[in-house]
Order: sequence, then structure tokens, then C-alpha cells
Amino acid sequence: MAVAVTLVRMKIAILRHSTTGQRGGMMASGGVLGLLLAAGTIYLAFQEGDWLAAAYAGWMLGWIIGPVFSGGGDETLRPEFFALLGLPARRLAAGLLVSAFVGVAPVISLVALAGLVFAAAPGNVLVAVPAMVLQLAIFVLLSKVAVGLLGIALRSRVGAVGAGLVNGAVLAFLGQAWVFAVAFGQGGRIPSFVRYLPSGWGLLAVQGDYLALLAMAVLIVLLLAAWAALLAGRTGASRPSTRGRRPMRAATAQEAVVAKELRTWSRDLVRTHQLTFALAYGVFFAGAPLALGWTGMLPWAAPVFIVMAAAMTANLYGIDGTALWLTLMTPGASDMRGRQRAWLVTVGPVAVLLAVAFTLVADGPWPLILASVAALLGGAAGLVPLISVYALVPGTDPQRRGGNPLRTSEDDGALTGLAYLTMLLVALSGAPAVVAALLYGWWGVAAGLATGALCYWGLGLLAERRLAAQGPELLHMMRTGRRPEGGGRSVKLPDLPKPQRTIVMTCLSLGAIPLFPQGIVAAAFLANGRVRMSWFLATYMPPGLRWPTAALMILIGLTMYGVGLWIPYRAKKRAKPVDGPAEARPAGTPSARTDPAVYD
Repeated sequence: MAVAVTLVRMKIAILRHSTTGQRGGMMASGGVLGLLLAAGTIYLAFQEGDWLAAAYAGWMLGWIIGPVFSGGGDETLRPEFFALLGLPARRLAAGLLVSAFVGVAPVISLVALAGLVFAAAPGNVLVAVPAMVLQLAIFVLLSKVAVGLLGIALRSRVGAVGAGLVNGAVLAFLGQAWVFAVAFGQGGRIPSFVRYLPSGWGLLAVQGDYLALLAMAVLIVLLLAAWAALLAGRTGASRPSTRGRRPMRAATAQEAVVAKELRTWSRDLVRTHQLTFALAYGVFFAGAPLALGWTGMLPWAAPVFIVMAAAMTANLYGIDGTALWLTLMTPGASDMRGRQRAWLVTVGPVAVLLAVAFTLVADGPWPLILASVAALLGGAAGLVPLISVYALVPGTDPQRRGGNPLRTSEDDGALTGLAYLTMLLVALSGAPAVVAALLYGWWGVAAGLATGALCYWGLGLLAERRLAAQGPELLHMMRTGRRPEGGGRSVKLPDLPKPQRTIVMTCLSLGAIPLFPQGIVAAAFLANGRVRMSWFLATYMPPGLRWPTAALMILIGLTMYGVGLWIPYRAKKRAKPVDGPAEARPAGTPSARTDPAVYD
């Protein structure tokens, strides 16, 4: 008990001193969105059927899959911190479990679980309190065990591939949950087996099945024992053997970069997991409507894979850590074009194979798919390195990654924002080719090749110039986690006035709803003659208003993203430089570019 109390006090102290600035703003905004979801979950407690059980299944999957996108979940207190104290693994696991209840996510989940109080049978209201606590403990422990198992999986190539497949499939299921609800439900109702998942045991308990409480307690004990065993094995990620590798041969400097990058893509298990995840997500997301007998979305597996692969690899230079010094110390060297070629060689063949195979199965639309794939490949190959040098997030050097291989950076919020920004920009790079294909058919393929080549060359050139001009500053930021002094003042989200900050967070958080499901997906349904589909507004409109509604939704989504990006950009333009121009700086003042001591 003393260990648990101490760990709780430690976590509270850390959170009290770290939830300021940008991190505090993002945590507050995430908390508001979480409370809205929790309120929606409680509302389902008043609906007939198993909607509440389905919602809790979604919360459970969120706890399991969420850490994949947040660097392994909440590790404010890491097990490695207590390695020298000699605590038994079970005592440490129990203490960390208690401390895991301290935070925004557990509190929001507990609020959502308050729906058990309203769903309880008469006379069972008091049962809801222990059911809520036990259900939350199951969510937290499932998340911890999932992260621990994934960390073990990422220590082997087979495990990294398997973990990527599972995680991609689960996230695709969450994104297409409506498909399975319609396919396996009767009359729009949730299938009854959902309530018998571990996420529904609390609901069973408050409705009179008291054995569910015992089942939850037993499951918690088993999960706690599994987590204790996983904690005992956190000694760091093993490195794959390089025996039997062919020697690297290259005739030019760019070929050497390509060879180095291709070996990195195949040997770095984190990158292997990221690409496998993107592939699995694209295939399962586009293949989910097959449960309804609809093949129209299947060809879009290739574009979805490209966009997701770009989002997962957007921090291309940050994930390599301080290896950039090798490039900076080689006169005249620039590895930008080599990285672009390696990215295309890694992603391109798989995307083309998916596009051809699945378009054959669905019997079209050939011009639309080929145009989008050509444009997206070129756009992603240009945007990924460009974003990685303009919005670099300092990462952990690969040789210093700890027992949680998913944690490649300490700034999880910035990585998540970078992924969403990349998805949006890459999708926009393919928009002109898609419009041309819709209007002019096969001419859209030519437009896709042209825009892809232009993005590859032009954006790559901008990234190359940025790297040449700001290379020392980027290395300094990767080593220290701070931007070097002497540049312009960067405007972070919490620096904005509260009304503007609210507008930005609302636009960036909710812009995907009108853009993708209510706009793009609804347009795909209309193009295939499917109406009155689930919650897609355009499919319920009169014939003359269906396409205008879908177009309006797309416009609203793009406008929301535009406003969310424009407000911080305008504030940054208005901000004055910290140091002013170089000639105004006092003589002898060191700069990041001229003073080697900056890097010491």
C-alpha cells in the first residue's frame, strides 16, 4: 500500500509541474473532447438495445489501440525508473496500476462508465459503483498488457509485422464500425454477443448477473500477473542480427543514401511496424464494406495505404535521432533525394500492386484509382521529407530506445498533430488528379503523373534547401529538444487567446467528420447509387440535393482545417523575432550556426 501511495503522489507532482504550456493546452482540449464522448456514451444508457455495450466495447478498443499512436500510452512513471529499488514485480505492477488511475484519460473513462448507474436494474444502483471501478481497471490493465506484448513483438521482425497487422485491423474496424453494426445486426440493432465481451461485464453486473463482478475480479488478477511478468522483462529492445547481410555497394553518393535507407526500412523494427500497420489499415478499411456485399470501396485501399504510410513516417529525420551529423559533416552532401527514392521504392510497388489487384476485383474505376495513386505517391514522397525538416519533432536515438519501443519521442502530442497534418496535406496533393479523372477520365492519369512528379521534384527541392540552410539548427534541436535561439518567435497553441485556441482545437479535432464520412465517403455511396446509408446525411437528402450536400460537407471540412491552420500561421507572422536581425545583436553573441559550444 505504501508503494502505491508513493507512486500516486509522484505522478500527481509530475503532472502538476508538467501540464503547462502547449502540453497543458492539448490536455485540456483533449479532456473537453473526451467529456463530450463520455456524455454521448451516457446518453446511450437510455436507449433500447445493446448500444451502451457497443460503446463500452469501443472504449475498450480505444484503450488497447490508443497507445500505438501515443508512444506507448501514459508512461509518466516508467518501470525503468524503479529498476534499482529491488521492488518485487508484483508490488511494482500493483503500485503502477493504482497510479495509472491518476490522469485525464482514466477520469474521462470513469465518467463514461457512469452510464452503468443509469442502466442498472431497480435495486442494483449500488452495484454500479464497484462495477465502474472494476471495469476501469480492466481497461487500464488491458492497455498496459497490450503495450507490453507489443514491445516484445517489436523485438523481432515477425512480431513487428504481426503487431502491425493486428493494430491496423483493429483501427480499421473502429473506423468502419458502422459496417459491422449493419452487417451483423438485425434491423439496425447491435448484435447481442457484444454485451458478453469483457467491456460489457459491468453492464451484466448492474442488470443482475452478479457473477460478472467475480469474473471481472478474476480477469484483473490474471492481467495484473501478466503485466508483472512483462515488467520484469523490460530490459530494452534487442537488435536484429546483421549476419548474412549483403555488403552495401553504391556507385554514387545518392545511391549510397538509397541503399542505407532501404536497409534501415528493413532492419528498424519500428519502421517495419509502421509500414505494416499502414498496409493493414488500408486493406481492412477498404475491405470492411465487403461485409455488406459492396466492393466499390475496395480499390481505395491503395490511396488509403499511401496516406497512412506518409502519416506514420512523417517524422523521417526525427526518428533517426542525431544521425544527421553524418550528413552535416560531409562537405556538399545532401541525402534528401536519396530518402525520397527509398521511400518510393518501399511504398510504391505495394501501392501499385494493391491498386491493380483490387481495381480488377471491383472492375474499376481505373482512371480514378490510377490518377490518385500516381498523384499521392509523388505528393507523399515530396511532403514527407519536407514536413520532417520544417516541423521536426526531436526523437530518441534508436540505440537509446528503452523497454517500450513505441516511444520514439517524448513529445507525443506533436507527433500526433504531425501525423494528422501529413494526412491532410497528402490527401490534398491528390485532389487535382481526382477532380481531373472525374471530369475527363483517362486524362486524369496524366494529371496525376504530372502533379506527382511536380510535387516530388518541387517539394523535395524545398526540403533540400531547408536542410542545407538549417541543418545545424535541426541537429541542435534533436540533441537538446529545444529550438536554437536567434530565430523567429514560434507561436504555440497555448500562446493564442482563449477564443482563438478554442476555434483552432475545434476545427482541427472535428474537421474530419464533415470532410471524410459526411463528404468523401457519402460521395462514394452516391456514385454507386446507394442511398439511406447509416448516418451519412447526403444519402438521405432529396435527389437534387444529394451531391450538393456532399460537396458542401467537403467544403466545410476543408474550411475547418484551413481556419485551424491559418489562425496560428497569422499569429506567427505577427510575432516579432526574439533576437532581431543579426546586425542588431551585440558583438560576440554566439549563434547556433557559428558557436560549437551550442552543441555541448
